[in-house]
Amino acid sequence: MATPAAPPGLDAPAAAAAPIASWRQGVSYGALGLPLAFVALPLYVVLPNHYATEHGVPLAALGLLLLGTRLFDAVTDPWIGRWIDRWFAHSDARVLLAALLAAAATAVGFHGLFFPPAQVQGLTALLLWCGALLIWTYLAYSVLLVMHHAWGARLGGTPGQRARVVAWREGFTLAGVLVASVLPALAGLGVASAVFAATLAAGLALLTQAPRTAATPAAALRASALPTLPLTLPLRDPAFRRLLAIFLVNGIAAAVPATLVLFFIRDRLEAPAWEPLFLFAYFAAAALSMPLWVRAVPRFGLARAWLAGMLLAVVTFVWAATLGAGDVAAFVIVCLASGFALGADLALPGALLAGVIQRAGRSGRAEGAYFGWWGFTAKLNLALAAGLALPLLQVFGYTPGSRDPDALLALTLAYCVLPCLLKLAAAVLLHRLWLRHPGGSKE
Repeated sequence: MATPAAPPGLDAPAAAAAPIASWRQGVSYGALGLPLAFVALPLYVVLPNHYATEHGVPLAALGLLLLGTRLFDAVTDPWIGRWIDRWFAHSDARVLLAALLAAAATAVGFHGLFFPPAQVQGLTALLLWCGALLIWTYLAYSVLLVMHHAWGARLGGTPGQRARVVAWREGFTLAGVLVASVLPALAGLGVASAVFAATLAAGLALLTQAPRTAATPAAALRASALPTLPLTLPLRDPAFRRLLAIFLVNGIAAAVPATLVLFFIRDRLEAPAWEPLFLFAYFAAAALSMPLWVRAVPRFGLARAWLAGMLLAVVTFVWAATLGAGDVAAFVIVCLASGFALGADLALPGALLAGVIQRAGRSGRAEGAYFGWWGFTAKLNLALAAGLALPLLQVFGYTPGSRDPDALLALTLAYCVLPCLLKLAAAVLLHRLWLRHPGGSKE
């Protein structure tokens, strides 16, 4: 089926924008990724364990709360994407103003989540506080995230150039994750909150110096003159639907272990003191691997390189399933190998998506809409991982601190084996829906 024609005003390709051509341009665009990752790691990885262990919230209740708030967060992204397209059409200055307001809201929400007022006492009050602050923080964070991704996609370029744009953003993202993985343990969540606010301000300041996005037609420079884009416009693109299906399955495979990693470290490995080392090794390997994945693109293509990353992750987690208490050195190797595979997940799918937008003739016009649905899918992965994995673990008898063999077996199956099955499914989809398809095989 052919890609449907774009709505009136969207049928001609935008003027090409110069991709990132120097390290200064890369830093000015990518730096915002550091604070966005800094807030994402605590929200998606640390927060569940924090509320379960520090506040005694039951896993089932916590999982349902995270499922509900993350689903709400996910369904708002397509709408946010449409707003961002209109802000870009008006001016980059309007985009930056919206980003400034969203940044302030994110910083306030992040601090409040980990430092509830003294008046918030009892399970019900904690759940209400956590749910309200999560919705507030997710919305503000989503505006920043979709805007940042859309900005990068609007820069255009060849597959290799698009991969470099994504690599700059995701490289700073991994730097933020590295800081977030060790700073709370070393200096406390209060210092981490202050550092997040400072780096967020610096990232926005640098973004004002970043390469500007693809030009829009003169008639579309005023937002009031733009046609109203159908919310489902990206879903009418067959190539986008194929890529989204692969991204969904692969994302769930990554979200499950991200949700459960701290439980696995503390109860299966019995090595809580080594948490900072494990997380640092994982994200450092991902950061160091990204230039290698980008260099592989001209030779193997975006899709084939991504497939290699998926298969490496499967092999790594199969080995992780054999580990037990005290296997610290072996798990460091698992973290390094799985982090290397993560680099492919971070650098390559976004570059594939930018190519889909280019081939659909919607560059400079609908990146926000596409990345809105992309963000919806990424957050749906996280919602399903928390909303299903945590309650199921409780059903099978696992609670934090458990040493029961059956409970630990359930934890191992959820952390190691389930992601392997999902990764293999994603690899099959990538091969059948993309590599064997005439359009997808070109990248």
